[in-house]
Amino acid sequence: MKLTDEEQAMLAGAQGPAVKRAIDIVATLGRVFGADELIPVASVQVAGVSYRNLGDAGLGFLQDWASEGARVRVPTTLNPAGMDPAQWQRQGFSSLSAEKQGQVISAYQAMGIEPICTCTPYLFGNLPSYGEHLAWSESSAVAYANSVLGAHTNREGGPGALAAAICGRTACYGLHKPENRQATHKVDVRCRVSEPYEFAALGYLAGKLVGDGIPLFTGLDLPAITLDDSHTVVVTADESDKCKLLGAALASSGAVALYHIRGVTPEVRQRSDLCPPNIKAITINSLHEALAELNHPVEKIDLVVIGCPHASLAEIEEVARLLRGKHLASALWVTTSRAARATAIAPGWVQDIEAAGGLVIAEGCVVVAPMNELPYRTLATNSAKMASYALPHAGLQVRFGALEECTQAALSGRWGKD
Repeated sequence: MKLTDEEQAMLAGAQGPAVKRAIDIVATLGRVFGADELIPVASVQVAGVSYRNLGDAGLGFLQDWASEGARVRVPTTLNPAGMDPAQWQRQGFSSLSAEKQGQVISAYQAMGIEPICTCTPYLFGNLPSYGEHLAWSESSAVAYANSVLGAHTNREGGPGALAAAICGRTACYGLHKPENRQATHKVDVRCRVSEPYEFAALGYLAGKLVGDGIPLFTGLDLPAITLDDSHTVVVTADESDKCKLLGAALASSGAVALYHIRGVTPEVRQRSDLCPPNIKAITINSLHEALAELNHPVEKIDLVVIGCPHASLAEIEEVARLLRGKHLASALWVTTSRAARATAIAPGWVQDIEAAGGLVIAEGCVVVAPMNELPYRTLATNSAKMASYALPHAGLQVRFGALEECTQAALSGRWGKD
């Protein structure tokens, strides 16, 4: 691998042991994946934030690196934590879990990372430009950055992303190289896909079929995503939510980090070589298989979760509209970023949801939360990713459907009942 003089000096320890460790990790990963060089990154998004996943060993690793003097040198955000640091008691989590989770966040803060814990950093505070190189970790954020924004990032592991933030570089391989961003599968959609949850169901089906490939979707009715004069993507709120749910499902049922939609996503409109001849063709005639697999045979709903990936302002507004003046029979969490929650207070959306008995949770995620501390056993969600992960990761049986169906379940306490 060819390293610049500065990179060689980092590797030799000229900038201290923390930077040496970071660039050693990045360079080693590059050699493993056949990279010829390292490249600067514009921003980083780090996974490995929930104490439930890290444990004491992971926490100690972060604290040790911080004590060596590790400091990030590019804008860096974090993946969701296991709970809302300001509302963990209202969620019902133990003080021990909250204390340990706080120590994880403190370790990251010691490295100069602002504690922005969200799987949708592109909605608030970290919007990459078309063609920028990133080192992002969270699967749905990676899919969105590559596909909707036209940025370039592989799906980094937590330590690899943190290392990239500390040395400001990542290895140039995989989706950083234009020739590796061509479609591997053409997915012809011949059934109705118009509601956000239907995009999630489509992603669940397609992810199972393409694995770690790159699908090119045809037959989807969405407006074209455009670029402004500063090379930043312009996407409507409705389109963003649909693409967000699609990518999250593709990454959870498969390992898709990039998808294209013919006539819609910016890269497929900028390049003419993204659909090579004779790639594997897939036809999807129905979403019934996904709906059957994502729905468990349960009627009573203990908890409804909207916001996987983290809810947008449009989704928060819609939940507030559906709940205004009503009272919940089941628990309801809308999980989102801290910035989105703060913004949603001014128009009264947070107040509407919480007056009904729900919670607007900032910075947390059910999938990585210590849900064994809580009494919930069933869950309803409009996210195929959440529906895929809820049982194996949180021990929750699931109902999956439209946001309106989920909200009605929270009001009635049962799935499909008025």
